[in-house]
Amino acid sequence: MLTVDFERLGLEPGDRVIDMGCGAGRHAFEMYRRGADVIAFDQDADELAGVLELFGAMKEAGEVPLGAEADIKEGDALSLPFADGEFDRVVASEVLEHIPADIQAIEELVRVLRPGGTMAITVPRWLPEMVCWKLSDDYHNVPGGHIRIYSDKELIGKLVNAGMVFDGKDHAHGLHSPYWWIKCAVGVTNDDNPIVKAYHQVLVWDIMRTPRWSTLTRGAEKVLNPMIGKSMVLYLHKPA
Repeated sequence: MLTVDFERLGLEPGDRVIDMGCGAGRHAFEMYRRGADVIAFDQDADELAGVLELFGAMKEAGEVPLGAEADIKEGDALSLPFADGEFDRVVASEVLEHIPADIQAIEELVRVLRPGGTMAITVPRWLPEMVCWKLSDDYHNVPGGHIRIYSDKELIGKLVNAGMVFDGKDHAHGLHSPYWWIKCAVGVTNDDNPIVKAYHQVLVWDIMRTPRWSTLTRGAEKVLNPMIGKSMVLYLHKPA
């Protein structure tokens, strides 16, 4: 389930890219599959171990172009262990809403991006996220949980103030907002609720592209994304 549009990011084979806060690695895997030189960066060593294992499996299975490379790096988003301008592309998906010192994290992302390079930043969208917060404190009051809700104006302003040029925005995962609203209403850990289970199955069918459902779910998400897309995606570039 990808949030970033890599064509819009301008990703090309051979680009050196960082997926900051990669988590389980979904964007890192896709960039590797497209021939990029990928660094999956996170502070969770266990997650990174799984990412590295799958990088190896992808290479063994012949799923990546010849010459593409991928590796992991554990560290702190506030002090990235990379040189200035080291990366052609930067991705930070669903990360900044977890970081108290978000401006410092943004400055680090800008620092390691080369002049002329591009960046994709995704965070939970204001309206769907606000509904979740109103319905349930347990949704966000957890260790490592969401500590803020961004408006597009606020986040774009922070990125522009750090030296980036805003190119445009998009919204993704419109089918996921109602799912999380239902979970917040019945209890975020209540996965046995029949409505939650039924909706979750629909999302699984969508993610797995089940032929019987994929046309319907893709169409529904295309309609829902502009209105209630769960994620806001910002595309920017660093002036040359």
